[in-house]
Amino acid sequence: MSVEKEIYLDHAATTPVRKEVLDAMLPYFTENYGNPSSLYSQAEITKDAIEEARRKVASILNCRPNEIVFTSGGTESDNAAIKGVALANKDKGNHIITSSIEHHAVLDSCKFLEDHLGFKVTYLPVDQYGLVNPEDLKNSLTNETILVSIMYANNEIGTIEPIAEISSVIKEYSDQIGRKISFHTDAVQAAGYLDLDVEVLGVDLL
Repeated sequence: MSVEKEIYLDHAATTPVRKEVLDAMLPYFTENYGNPSSLYSQAEITKDAIEEARRKVASILNCRPNEIVFTSGGTESDNAAIKGVALANKDKGNHIITSSIEHHAVLDSCKFLEDHLGFKVTYLPVDQYGLVNPEDLKNSLTNETILVSIMYANNEIGTIEPIAEISSVIKEYSDQIGRKISFHTDAVQAAGYLDLDVEVLGVDLL
């Protein structure tokens, strides 16, 4: 009698929780469950834990703790970053640049802005390896561009985009027009594998 063994191949999307993570979180599921926005002592314990987590994440990303925003996951983060920057800067321009192989969290956000709020979106092509050509980006930038969103590592084929080089192209063009163009990267698939230092990468939103 043969015994079937499950082979799970979707770890890039979700995984079982590591024992260390579960152990670290258990007190907040069972004992220290206070609302961190409240004023009682139980709440202070939870708030302190969240702020400590914020400091740890900031040290990994090489940014300030107050720049860390916790969300429910990558999709919410991409939506908040793209729509937030677009709406906050619509008086400066209405053009967004992304790639044709982004995660749907990015593509759907851009499509929403395009279809419902009058933004113009350029979808850059990629080569046979899934790479964005920085020259294509350079040629697509205009005086109306306010945001560029290019993923760090692709969730389907694993391509690692030249984020620092793309950042240099954006900054050079920003200097020419005398106005900042924000650079966002979806780094969900890069976490745990690649350097996430936002200063080295040259990104405004990760």
